[in-house]
Amino acid sequence: MTFAISLLIILATAAVVYAIIKTNPVKAKPLPLPSGVPYEPVLPESAPALHWSDGGRFMVEVMTESRYQPTLRALAGDHGGSAAAAPYVATLMPDDHNAYENEAVAVFIGGRMVGYLSPKAAIRFRELLRKKEAVGQLSSTDAQVRGGALWQGKRLQYVVVLDVEPLEK
Repeated sequence: MTFAISLLIILATAAVVYAIIKTNPVKAKPLPLPSGVPYEPVLPESAPALHWSDGGRFMVEVMTESRYQPTLRALAGDHGGSAAAAPYVATLMPDDHNAYENEAVAVFIGGRMVGYLSPKAAIRFRELLRKKEAVGQLSSTDAQVRGGALWQGKRLQYVVVLDVEPLEK
């Protein structure tokens, strides 16, 4: 008899939980995914609040896509057949409107989009912004556009590396 009562209580509890879940009006609405043109955030014209430095180690690589290669090639300048190492100052912008990543951080050089921090690095970077009481603000760091050497008659890809403390552990 106690088994039947216990089973009845478990089933009734499960039914109540199911009813609450199904009728909960507070559901997160996903952002609409962009259609046609690839999404690219707009860099505000405000000045960066912070400048990050890791002593010139350049240990953080920016995730780039093939669509940024022409921009990186232009930023690298003329470097012949050897690899480029063109110095710049990059702007890091928390991208709260990115439909693909919740904690995205966009990277710009010379006002031009060059990629994003990896998802794991972006989360860590946003933690650093919180500690510095600069949530959502622009920041800057020294950067280099590297790569593009000639190898077997073809130009290798370009990458951007940032002078911020390593963000992935």
